This record gives sequence, C-alpha cells and structure tokens, in this order.
Amino acid sequence: MEIKVTLSQNLKQKPQDESKLGFGKIFTDHMFLMDYYEGEGWMNPRVEPYAPLSMPPAATVLHYGQAIFEGMKCYRREDGGLQLFRPEQNMARMTRSAQRMGMPALNEEAALEGLKKLLEIEKDWVPHSEGTSLYIRPFMIAMDEMLGVHAAHHYLFMIILSPVGAYYAEGLKPVSIYVEDSYVRAVRGGVGFTKCAGNYGASILAGEVAAKRGYSQVLWLDGVEQKYVEEVGAMNIMFAYGNKIVTPMLNGSILPGITRDSIITVARQLGYEVSEERVAIEDIFADIKSGKLTEAFGTGTAAVISPVGHLCWKDEVVTLNNNEIGPVAQQLYDTLTGIQWGKLEDKNNWITKL
Repeated sequence: MEIKVTLSQNLKQKPQDESKLGFGKIFTDHMFLMDYYEGEGWMNPRVEPYAPLSMPPAATVLHYGQAIFEGMKCYRREDGGLQLFRPEQNMARMTRSAQRMGMPALNEEAALEGLKKLLEIEKDWVPHSEGTSLYIRPFMIAMDEMLGVHAAHHYLFMIILSPVGAYYAEGLKPVSIYVEDSYVRAVRGGVGFTKCAGNYGASILAGEVAAKRGYSQVLWLDGVEQKYVEEVGAMNIMFAYGNKIVTPMLNGSILPGITRDSIITVARQLGYEVSEERVAIEDIFADIKSGKLTEAFGTGTAAVISPVGHLCWKDEVVTLNNNEIGPVAQQLYDTLTGIQWGKLEDKNNWITKL
C-alpha cells in the first residue's frame, strides 16, 4: 500500500540535553496511522503530524477496552546509522494479541513499512548519547461509535515515537521487588499473554501498594494457587543458580517477551544452561537463603536487564548478591545491548538496518 505523507509545518525543537530525556515524555513531530474496516481490510496508511485524536464519546475502546500495544526501539550505531531489533517479532505478537482480543490481525508487512517510513522522516530524533534510543509505541484501538459488547467494525492502528534516555544513566543498579500475594495479574485462558491495555490498568493498584512500601516493581504469582512465580509488572523474570538460569515457563498467562526469548538464546550461546519450568516462590526464597540462588533479574524492552537486589514476600525480605549486579546479569546485558547498538556481531539475524 502506498503511504501518504503529510509533513508538519510546525516542527518542535529537539532536546538539547540528552541526559534529561527521561522515558516516554517527549514525542516526535509525526505519527503513522492505518485504518481497518470490516469487509474491506487495512487501508489508508499515512504519516501525519503528531496531534490529538478525535473520537466520539461512545468510541468502543473507551467502554469495552479493545486496546493493544507494543514496545520496541530504534538504535543509533557508532557510525551514525540506525537499526531495529527483531521488529517483525513485535508485529507478530501484536497480531496474536489482536486475535485474542477479538480484533483483526495486523497487516504486519504494511505496519513495518509504515514504521520504516516514519523513522526515515524522524531519523534526526534518534538520540546520539550512549544508552539512549528512540522508543517506538505501536498500538491499535477500536473506534466504533456504538455502545454494545461486541467486536468493533472500525479499528485504528498507530505508531508514535519518543526519544528516551539511558535506562541506567549511572550504571546497572538493582531494584527492590514486592511479591504480590493478594491481587493477581492473569489466569490461563485469559489475556495474560497479550499486551492489552487492561492487563496494565489492572496492575496499577498493586504497583501503588508496592511503591508505598518502598518497592519499585511487583512480582506476580499465578492466579489460581498464588504459589508459582509468573512475571514482574513490566518484565519477565529469571533466576541464576551459578551457570544455570531458570525462568517461569510460558503457560498462557505470562507475556512471551521478545527480550526474554533473546536473552534465553544469547545465554545458551554463551554456555549457560537455561531451564523453563514452574517456579514456586517458596523455593525461590529458600534457595536465596541457602545461597544456591545467586542472582535474579528482569528482562524487557525498556531496561533489557534489570537486576533484583531485594525481594519481599509476606513481610520477609531477602537480599541477592549483596544488592549488586551479578556477573550473569552483567554479561547478558553487555552482550544483548552490544548486539542492539551494533557493537557486537549479530549471529542470529535479529538486526534490521535502516
């Protein structure tokens, strides 16, 4: 499909101090849009100036929550060129999310072409400093003007861009995590494996409770027995036993993270044993206290690797690796970010150069 381009006549001033970018607070001049109409398919791909949306108060998304999204990044290499990391996997996962939410499968090829066109226009927005990147947020929402609990007939797919700072401006510092044993995030058969807006909306209260207790993230347990570890609010979770890495197996209620999959692949290539299995929180605490479990870390697009320094469960707090990043997390972080920024060889054909 031909992409129509309408350029902004009022370009914003780009950030001068990249050390103050933060995350998700600044947006570029343009966005990509594409419509879906039942019986007609995806149509009208276009790049337009970044601007507020116009929608009726009865728009389906506002009442019944048909909204999904993805998160990815564009990286600037040392030679000035730009590249994406496994973008086709994000678009494929978006299609899986859409199908579970009763939404149309994404035209992944058109979405990728739209992203590339948008990045071509906004290339000067990709920051240059070490650890920075251009965050990419594709999302899809239901647009019907009708009150009724059923799939919509009109959907809007969009991509917006945001220059973001280095997640660890002062080095990788461990986070403290609160194990939630009252609320649950998802159950098998539900939408836990999707990136639907409702998953994240339902997690906010638990996050607020954890924050008031001094913890930066929530670790969710399974929704049936509240016994088995599932994932952290914005990341998958992994545990290191020396040279062995254990992570909860995908069971339908855990998001199949692209960074998770990439870390598993890289870890095996580096010689680590990786096991995907059911992980009981009681065993985790016992293994930390005995010294068998040496490190824990989250994996996700924003941070790539987020080492865990403290875990709190039922008012018991345990410390991992003296609240410092461990050698396993550091090696995996250095390796995967090295590939993403083009400093290390891409042996897995994950990089799309622009």
